[in-house]
Amino acid sequence: MENQNLNILDEINKGATMGMDAISFVSEKVKDDIFKEVLDIEYNKYKKISNRVNDIYSNFSSKEPHETNAMNKAMTWYGVQMKTIADNSNSKLSELLIQGTNMGIIEGRRLINRNPNAAEDVKNVLNDFVVMQEDSIETLKKYL
Repeated sequence: MENQNLNILDEINKGATMGMDAISFVSEKVKDDIFKEVLDIEYNKYKKISNRVNDIYSNFSSKEPHETNAMNKAMTWYGVQMKTIADNSNSKLSELLIQGTNMGIIEGRRLINRNPNAAEDVKNVLNDFVVMQEDSIETLKKYL
């Protein structure tokens, strides 16, 4: 059970750090101040989830939760660069973030469905993470 909780928390934290990385890389290309503010708010939502994971993680381990590794960060950065060479409009940037967020939602829903016996605080942060990502998609759709 403890290992299951650590695995879930690690996956949430990896997803949150990947979301923060992607938003950071995309934000560098944004020229619209309002869209940039929206992305800052979204970034902070991911940061809050990551902070919650860190707080809960100490209940199960003395280690730190896993984050995205350097290779994943580099691949995310490279993907953003390549996909925005010809088009770095708000629509294109929003589309990229929505695609990544959808992957996070799918993984989160899998974790929810496959781990009904996880600790209550772990299930809560996992559910909040998925709902936050679903809300993010609704926010980002306005920029398509």
